[in-house]
Amino acid sequence: MAQPRMTLPTQHVLRVLLADTSRECYGLQIGEDAGLPSGTVHPILARLERVGWVVSRWEDVDPRSEGRPARRYYRLTSDGVELARDGLARAHRPRRLVPRVSPIPAPGES
Repeated sequence: MAQPRMTLPTQHVLRVLLADTSRECYGLQIGEDAGLPSGTVHPILARLERVGWVVSRWEDVDPRSEGRPARRYYRLTSDGVELARDGLARAHRPRRLVPRVSPIPAPGES
């Protein structure tokens, strides 16, 4: 199975999906939980679906009676759960930058 690029936004989306692997989530909900805009989340979900980590389905509702468009729900596949956990464990995590502190010169030193 292919490995998607493990960008920080991808990691955020995967963490949301891994929080409850039995739950289906729709795109806007994933974006809110991950702190990401829809324009970022949906391409990530499409990539994850292309590589087989995620499956999706359209909600079966009448948009007129619901007063909103049908939602597309996503969940990790069983392989996707394992691959996402492994991918997150291996993902590069930027280290917190610690400012370099110059030693204070002793009296008489320059």
